[in-house]
Amino acid sequence: MAQQFPWFESYPAGTPTEINPDSYKNIIEILEEAIQKYPNNTAFVHMGVKVTFKEIDEMSKSFAAYLQNRTGLKQGDRVAIQMPNVIQYVVALFGILGAGMVVVNTNPLYTAREMEHQFKDSGAKAIIILANFAHLLQEVLRKTKIETVFITEIGDMMPTPKRILVNSVVKYVKKMVPAYSLPKAISFRTALSEGKSLTYSRPEISSKDMAFLQYTGGTTGVSKGAILTQRNIVANILQMKAWMSTILEEGKEMIVTPLPLYHIFSLSVNCFSFFANGNSNLLITNPRDMKAFIGDLKKYPFTVMTGVNTLFNGLLNQPEFAKLNFSKLKLVVGGAMAIQTVVSEKWKKVTGIPLVEGYGLTESSPVLCCNPLNGTERIGTIGVPVPSTEIKIVTDEGVEASFGERGEIWAAGPQIMAGYWERPDETDKVIAEWNGKRWLKTGDIGIAMEGGFFKIVDRKKDMILVSGFNVYPNEIEDVVATHPKVLEVAAVGVPDEKSTEAVKIFVVKKDESLTEEELREFCKEQFTGYKQPKHIEFRKELPKTNVGKILRRALREA
Repeated sequence: MAQQFPWFESYPAGTPTEINPDSYKNIIEILEEAIQKYPNNTAFVHMGVKVTFKEIDEMSKSFAAYLQNRTGLKQGDRVAIQMPNVIQYVVALFGILGAGMVVVNTNPLYTAREMEHQFKDSGAKAIIILANFAHLLQEVLRKTKIETVFITEIGDMMPTPKRILVNSVVKYVKKMVPAYSLPKAISFRTALSEGKSLTYSRPEISSKDMAFLQYTGGTTGVSKGAILTQRNIVANILQMKAWMSTILEEGKEMIVTPLPLYHIFSLSVNCFSFFANGNSNLLITNPRDMKAFIGDLKKYPFTVMTGVNTLFNGLLNQPEFAKLNFSKLKLVVGGAMAIQTVVSEKWKKVTGIPLVEGYGLTESSPVLCCNPLNGTERIGTIGVPVPSTEIKIVTDEGVEASFGERGEIWAAGPQIMAGYWERPDETDKVIAEWNGKRWLKTGDIGIAMEGGFFKIVDRKKDMILVSGFNVYPNEIEDVVATHPKVLEVAAVGVPDEKSTEAVKIFVVKKDESLTEEELREFCKEQFTGYKQPKHIEFRKELPKTNVGKILRRALREA
């Protein structure tokens, strides 16, 4: 018989167990409340430029007015954004939402083929794109329904002398803007300027209206558009505000934002939830440039940071990182992929702050679970469900599992998506009705633990079958990563005539003296026979998603 999990008992004192997702009709109401409360607070910082809540409001409403009056777009139309972390992204985002239109976030690193798929699939009619990627848009534009193109450059939100200098260096010195020809494109700066003199009409936006077509990463198949409603996003904002309320102060925190805002984790937690809390976001455009990243961290008294395992690991391997001042740091949250124990332990040793792990999916807007923020976090777990969220572990037989029994993680709550865009067959595969509630089948294998905590074992599709035994890549990676000469590791299953599949690991060395024989001996000491990697391949780097999540699928295909 399945056991009940009283996870609310693990909540920090003062954290509500429930939120009311209907207390706001839409996202704009939450944003406007923060703007009215903190008009002069710094909302975003980028490359030394600071913009206040009031300035973001004025610029986004100018853009919304332009969309409403000069483009032929109407409420409910899909509008794509293809930008990294720059202030223009936020202005465009809030402007689109303010006009009652639907945001289609697009990864700037997409190839022309990937862009074409997303634009055609979503039916986007307009796009705001950084000039650096406009040449790819030129290739596919005629194959899409996009009629209105806005182009911006990295320095466009900077004061005039600096703007001209930065844009010139990016274009002519670093040559980061390939030639393109989009004669009908509109300058984003022009749209903002003209929008000031136009009338903005705030539309009636229902909680059931679609806010985002947020495309899945496509790490396990074709990228699909998750329909996230206004209510979905409002719910997750309120869940995050409730979760953070016990240790963070409204209007007084500085959040380091290295993950791209177009990614659902950074979008919901950093862009929306921290904005709603009156806090400041330090936008990092290129976190892979670790030296520049650490240079930014030196300039600001940051109190919160979000990221992924590979990012934290990368920072820890930079000697300058340990020299930073962590005295004001209160909270560090990792998501999007499993946090390895060795990284978590080293992070706390260097910074003095635990690396708190959370869990969510694009399809859940995204946060479902997070570790408590009261010193009772459990390293290696994803914590407990956030307010108004239920989690079950369901076995292959379709029954709820008991403590310690593995099964698929199912989740229910107001943040669960409406479904996949124009793919009812795919929606039916992941949404199930159970006991009168609508459950998301996550595809992740997990375990329920005492105290209401949950642990992810691995992705269902990534599980390796060796001679009838299940091998979970996360376990292999977590252990191999403890070898002092290993920087990064990924484990996948490869076909094997004798055992169906065999374990193969791809390793990036921290120390060039590491040999295959040395690593094999280490694995023999750590794993039983069927779990030991049969194949070892050393690489200079591992393929990753835009947020640094290792692409096991790409390794398997290779």
